[in-house]
Amino acid sequence: MKARDALQLAFSAVRSQRQRSLLTALGIAVGIAAVVWLLSLGTGLQIFVRQEFTQFGTNLLAITPGKTETFGVSGAIVNSVRPLVLDDALALRRLPYARATLPWVTGNGAVEAHGRTRRTAVYGVGRSMPEVWQFAVMSGTFLPDDDGAAPRAFAVLGHKVWRELFGGDSALGAAVRIGGDRFRVVGVMQPKGQFLGIDLDDAVYVPVERGLQLFDREGLMEIDLLFGAEGVGDEVAVAARELLLRRHGREDFTVTAQQQMLDVLGSVMSVLTLGVAALGSISLLVGGVGILTILTIAIGERTAEIGLLRALGATQRQVRLLFLGEAAALAALGGAAGLLFGVGGAQLVHALLPALPVATTPFHAVLALTVAVAIGLLAGTAPAMRAARLDPIEALRTE
Repeated sequence: MKARDALQLAFSAVRSQRQRSLLTALGIAVGIAAVVWLLSLGTGLQIFVRQEFTQFGTNLLAITPGKTETFGVSGAIVNSVRPLVLDDALALRRLPYARATLPWVTGNGAVEAHGRTRRTAVYGVGRSMPEVWQFAVMSGTFLPDDDGAAPRAFAVLGHKVWRELFGGDSALGAAVRIGGDRFRVVGVMQPKGQFLGIDLDDAVYVPVERGLQLFDREGLMEIDLLFGAEGVGDEVAVAARELLLRRHGREDFTVTAQQQMLDVLGSVMSVLTLGVAALGSISLLVGGVGILTILTIAIGERTAEIGLLRALGATQRQVRLLFLGEAAALAALGGAAGLLFGVGGAQLVHALLPALPVATTPFHAVLALTVAVAIGLLAGTAPAMRAARLDPIEALRTE
C-alpha cells in the first residue's frame, strides 16, 4: 500500500463520519486553545514585567532601610536601628564601578499654581535622578547641585502635573506651593509612564533635603546605586553591603539588585504560566479519550473492511499505520483549529484590555500542534494494534 493511498483512506474515514470526527476533534481543539491562550497571556505578562523593570536599566542596586528577605520594597522597614542618610549615599558613590547614587523620599501633597490645586506624589530626590532612572528633562533643567545644608526651593514638574496645572503653557520660572512651601519651577520632565502602577508623570520632584523637611523624616526611603556596565551586579552588591555594615555596625538594611528581582519574577511567572497551562491540558486528556473511543467503535464497524485489506495483501503494520494515521489526522485538525482559536482569543482579550499584553511565540504554536498529534498517536495506538491483530478470515465473515 502506497503512502498516498494510506493517507486517502485515513482522511476518507474521517470524512465518512463527519459529526463524530468533529466532536472528537473538538475535544483536542478546546485543550489546545486553552493551553495556547494561557501561554500567550503568561508570556505577555513576562514581557510586561521585564519591560517595567528594565525601563530603569538593569545595572541598578536598591538599598532600603530595614532587613528584609523579600525584594526590599520601599517602605518595608523592619526594626531599623539606624536610618539611611545622605552621607550613606555619598559613601556609596565612592565605590568601584559606581556611576551615581540617588537618595530619595516620597509622600503626598497638594500642589498649587495658577489658582489650581492638584494632590499628587512629591518626590525628594538627588540631582542624579535623570541618569539613574533614565528619566529625561523635556524643558528647562533638572535640580541643580546645591549645598546640601541649604538647597534652594526649586521644583521640577512631571509631565501630567504640568499639563494639569499650566495647560501646556510654559511653567519655567513660575511659582508653585507644595505643602504650604513656595517653590520655583526650573524644569518639566519628559513623559515616562507608569512603573508597576506608580505614575511617574503625575509627580513633582524637589531636592531630597527639602523632601525630608516636607515629610518630617530623618531618613531616606531608598538609595539607588547605578553602576557601570563593566561591573558585576553581585560584586557591587557585596561591596555596598560591606560598606554599609561598617557604617551602621549591623545589617539593618537590604541591598537588592535589579537583575535579581528580574530573575525571581521571571521564575515565578514561568511557574504560574506552566501551572495554568497544565490545567488546560485536562481538555487534551479528554480529547485523547475521545479519539480512543471513536477508533475503538470504528474497528467494530469496519471489521469487514479490515479483513478485505488483509485479504488483498495489506500487512499488519500497514493496517496499524492506517488507524494511527486516522488518529493523527483527527488530532492535527483539532490542534490546528485550537491554535487558531487560542491565538484569536488572546488577541481578542488584548483588544478589549489593551493594558494586558499577549504574546504567542512560534515555539508555542509548533509545540501545541506537536502535542496534539502526539496525543492522537498515543490514543490511537491500542485500537490500531487491535485492528492489526484481527484474523482476516474471521473479519471477512462479518460482511
